[in-house]
Formats: sequence, structure tokens, C-alpha cells
Amino acid sequence: MPARMRHVRAIAVVMGCASLALAVGVPAQASSHGKIERAVLPTGDGWASADGSTTGGASAAPEHVYTVSNRAELIAAFQEAGDAPKIVRIDGTVHGNSDAEGTPIGCEAYQQDGYTLEKYLAAYDPAVWGSDAVPSGPLEDARAASAKLQAAAVNVNVPSNTTLVGVGKDATIIGASLQVKNVSNVIIRNISFEDTYDCFPQWDPTDGAQGAWNSEYDNLVVYGSSHVWVDHNTFSDGDRPDAGQPHYFGQIYQQHDGLFDIVRGADLVTVSWNVLKDHDKTMLIGNSDGAGASDRGKLRVTLHHNLFKDVKERAPRVRFGQVDSYNNHFVVTAGSAYGYTYGIGAESKLVAEHNAFTVPKGFDKATILKKWSESSLTAENNYVNGRTTDLVAVHNAGVPTEQLTEGAGWTPTLRTKVSHPLLVPVLVGLKAGAGKVSGR
Repeated sequence: MPARMRHVRAIAVVMGCASLALAVGVPAQASSHGKIERAVLPTGDGWASADGSTTGGASAAPEHVYTVSNRAELIAAFQEAGDAPKIVRIDGTVHGNSDAEGTPIGCEAYQQDGYTLEKYLAAYDPAVWGSDAVPSGPLEDARAASAKLQAAAVNVNVPSNTTLVGVGKDATIIGASLQVKNVSNVIIRNISFEDTYDCFPQWDPTDGAQGAWNSEYDNLVVYGSSHVWVDHNTFSDGDRPDAGQPHYFGQIYQQHDGLFDIVRGADLVTVSWNVLKDHDKTMLIGNSDGAGASDRGKLRVTLHHNLFKDVKERAPRVRFGQVDSYNNHFVVTAGSAYGYTYGIGAESKLVAEHNAFTVPKGFDKATILKKWSESSLTAENNYVNGRTTDLVAVHNAGVPTEQLTEGAGWTPTLRTKVSHPLLVPVLVGLKAGAGKVSGR
């Protein structure tokens, strides 16, 4: 058996808030009976607790508990158990771009048909190719073939009835895109997801006024799946931040897509106590304005007690879904790139309440909200730098050409006890992210 099954003990990390006088209540903790891998989503904890809740692999038989330390073992564990309840424990660092033994490999290992970046740049330099057509021909075909080979390594499918959990404080997945695709009942906890990078971005001179490099792969994708709980993870670009990437044809050579997207009719998802940091396109909920036929009535997502730090945009951008975002902390540090936080998209029904924003001096609070389509939202009791702020009012005053209407048309009920926004930075700072619960 490629995956090693081990019996482990877990340490539950619980912070008491009774002494914090401003707290409305203490957020509920997962019911784990002393083991993080056997935890199930607490009753009433967001949309993933509706219509049957989310248990992942909590009921897994002993022979379906695996501990893995490389990509091959991870895939074998998923495939061996099929849709039976299973617990898969990440011990150490798993590299998505790796050989059969788990040793990391570079982009050159995927290159096909003579592709090199240097040849690609020479072939499609706007001075040579022009700016009116997307690249085509032998070098573009070679890029596409190389990208297909990398995709087979990077994309890892997670089956139904699975708990994927990190062991200890340093479980990490680097360069892999976890695909929770057309399945149900999945729990993902206590893992650092880093740098899911595309070796072969495509140049598109017709994308925008100046052209753009477009890449594939998110660290985590929930696609057409239901009952998914994503808790106490950290998402980032790791050692490959966008700020350090070169520019070609005047545009950043963008090797990252999103950090964590929820798309294509996904439904009943709770995202709690995660850290998402140092990234551009952070989170899409609903990927297309034209997907109404599949997305209406779905994309019900709860986001609570997450830290969004120095993310440029999409925290999240919402289409169609009933999204409840409460008790999150949004941090913008001086000098970091910033576009907006909440994107209000087609037929979205966003409720954003009791959140905290920490921003630098001179920050334009009108940019926290971004109107993409005609939709309404509820945004109440949010605090910016310790002061209550009417986000809709400041947006409408600052962006008079893009007026937003208040009132999402629904009232969330599936919440654990709500904390006062003044306490959110402390609570989230102490408890959010990987390594704050233990899989040992």
C-alpha cells in the first residue's frame, strides 16, 4: 500500500473568550472527540451544515485512514478507497510538480515539441506577431502540449466522503491544485497551500488594452460539489510572489490564477478560520455571468473568521450565490497592491456583516466594494480601523457612477455565535490558519 496508515493522537486547540467583555459569544468548535481527523462540521456552522451537514471521512474504517508524504501516495490513497469514507493525513510537504519518488521537478520536465520560453517570447513579441490575434502556430501548439502534461501532474482530484487533514503544524502542499469536483461531503483542514504555479502561461495581446499573460490552476477549487468544509488552512503564493515575477511585453508574467475558487454550481460550502494572503485574484464564487442556468439557487457559501491579508481583489467576487461573510478580518498594508475587497457580480446576494478592516492612512474606503453588475447587498456593522463604517454609503459617495442598492433579500441564520467586530482582529489573529489545530 503506497499510503502508510498510522494511529495518531490529536491536540485540540481551543481559545476561550469568556474574559473578552465585548464578545457576543464564542464561535463553536468542531466536534472531534479528541481527534481532528474525526471532526465533523458543528451544527449550524454555515451553509455546509444545511441539508444533512458535512462529515467527510469521520466514519472511516481503520483500513481507510492513510498518512501520506508525497504526491503519488496522496493520489493512491484517494483512489484506493474510492467513495468510501476515508481520512487522508498530510505529513510534511507534498509537491505537485514532482517525480514518482516525490522529488520536486522544474518546468523543463514538462516541455514538449521544442518549447522554451525564450522561443515563445521571440515568436509572439508584439513587434513580430502583432497585437490583433491570439498566438497560434507551432510554438503555441508546443506550449499547449507542455501545459497539458503539467496539468496531469498538478491537478489532484479529491473524492467524496473524504477528510484531508494536515499532521501537526507544518503540513504543506506546494504546486498542486486540489480539485473538489462533482463530489460531495469533503472536509479540508490544517494545510498550507502554496504556489500552485503555471509553467506555461499564454500570452494574449487582445486581453485588455495592453495584453496580458493568462495562467491556469488555483490552489483549491470547489467545482460542482456540495457539502464542503474548508477550515484552518493557509493559502499563499509561497516563495513565488507576483511582486517578484518578471515582466514580458510590458506585462507581469503571471503564473498564478486564483487561490481558492467556488464555481460551476457548487453549493453548501463553509469556509472558516483560514488565512488567504499575498495574492492577486483571490476567490471567485461563481465564475461566469452566463452561468445562471447552473448557478441560480446554488453557490450558497459562508465565510467566517478568515484573514484576508494583502490580497488585491476578489475577497470574494460573487455571482448568483447567497454568500454570508461575517467576522472576517481584511488587512491592507501600506504599499501593497489593492483593487477592491467585495466584488458585487451578476445576481449576487451577498451579506457582509460584523467584519473588520485594517487599512493604511489615506486608504479610500469607497473601494472596499466594487460593483460589477446590478445587484443588491447587505453590509451592516462593519468596522474600518476600529470605527463603524457604512460600506454602501461610502461607496456610493465615492463612486457616484456605480451606485449600489442595499438589501440582499435574505437573512442568514446558519451562524455560530457572532463576535463583535472590534474583537475580530484578535480572534482571527490568534486562531486562523494552518498549524492552529493539530493532526498528531
